[in-house]
Amino acid sequence: MARIYLKKAEKTAATSADTTQNIVRNMLSEIEAGGDARAQAYAAELDKYTGPALLDDEGIAEASAKVSQKLKDDIHFAHDNIRRFAEAQKGTMKDMEYEITPGLIAGQRMIPVRAAGCYVPGGRYSHVASAMMTVTTAKVAGVHNITACSPPQGDAGMNPAIVYAAKLCGADQILTLGGVQGVAAMAFGLFGLPSSDIIVGPGNQFVAEAKRQLFGRVGIDMIAGPTDSLILADKNADAHIVATDLVSQAEHGYNSPVWLVTDSTEMAEDVMARVPALIDDLPELNRENAFAAWRDYAEVIVCADREEMAACSDDYAPEHLTVQADDLDWWLSRLQCYGSLFLGEETTVSYGDKSAGTNHVLPTSGSARYTGGLSVHKYMKVVTWQRSTPEGSKRVAEACARISRLEGMEGHARSADVRLAKYFPNENFDLSAD
Repeated sequence: MARIYLKKAEKTAATSADTTQNIVRNMLSEIEAGGDARAQAYAAELDKYTGPALLDDEGIAEASAKVSQKLKDDIHFAHDNIRRFAEAQKGTMKDMEYEITPGLIAGQRMIPVRAAGCYVPGGRYSHVASAMMTVTTAKVAGVHNITACSPPQGDAGMNPAIVYAAKLCGADQILTLGGVQGVAAMAFGLFGLPSSDIIVGPGNQFVAEAKRQLFGRVGIDMIAGPTDSLILADKNADAHIVATDLVSQAEHGYNSPVWLVTDSTEMAEDVMARVPALIDDLPELNRENAFAAWRDYAEVIVCADREEMAACSDDYAPEHLTVQADDLDWWLSRLQCYGSLFLGEETTVSYGDKSAGTNHVLPTSGSARYTGGLSVHKYMKVVTWQRSTPEGSKRVAEACARISRLEGMEGHARSADVRLAKYFPNENFDLSAD
């Protein structure tokens, strides 16, 4: 049975491809040349913010005092979950060494980067959770210096809850700059900051483009597009919960795709009938985003059976993947392409976005085919080393010399020759390529 589209997207990510490359390229060039002053000029122009770029201890304390104790308790709860999951992840990574041949020992070390820049969106929505996701994982990884960066809301400055969360999670500096100027400040080491070795975190198309253009000069977690979510639901799924979860993700933005894949036409039609009322019940800004996302980017697909549903999901490789279907263990073992997986109606993408502990900085636009999301691993370099006894290097040197000469790399061959001559002066070796 071919996949049947009860709803087909009017647009795709390619439809809304931005034209920001030249804008970002010029901004990065100007900020690198003009330094702190040019970055702050952009803050005044774009964010209407004229305050200090770096928050001092007094500014952090002042912002923290504006956060209610109830919200602080929730931030502590979420931070603790994120930290403990990150620590468990780090526990899977370890230094090792292995004797490849007698006398030749090689190994690996796990070394955290020295400085990380964590971008926290604060425009349309103030993503307090992003501060926790990015800073906490960097801290657990052992990064020596962590800068959290988030845009101001005019001269009111950064959202106080973002300030509080960033400080709690281990940020060494908190930078009140948004967009390209914030990313550039962390990359170039402005305002007395260390130049970031890696820049992580979600953001709008200008943030994503700045990271793309800086990649290579600095590391990045990924180039993120609009957030996307897919739900796999069988005939026994609760249509109201499915519809609510689709709408909850559509509110991210006007171009945030949501997809429903099912084996039940009846269930799919029930969900589609419920969505409009759920969207209408949202606050105005959320309603506008969800309405546009559902109208232009949403798809509802009916498949023959669960195997076809799983294959369809793998083709889409969603950022967020929810399964509301029987036999969850089967789905866990079968599904292969997703950023983060949510099994059963008892969990939801919103939990992962805010407080469950798994990271919400995830691959979008199908990139879950080849990469996972942000974790302690992204901040760690897996480096290798080796050492050897003279006897252990003997066979390696012979092979190295002959392979090097076959490739025409005589200098490489001679670095092997001199060791054989020193360690084994009374032996004759055939080191020709033939």
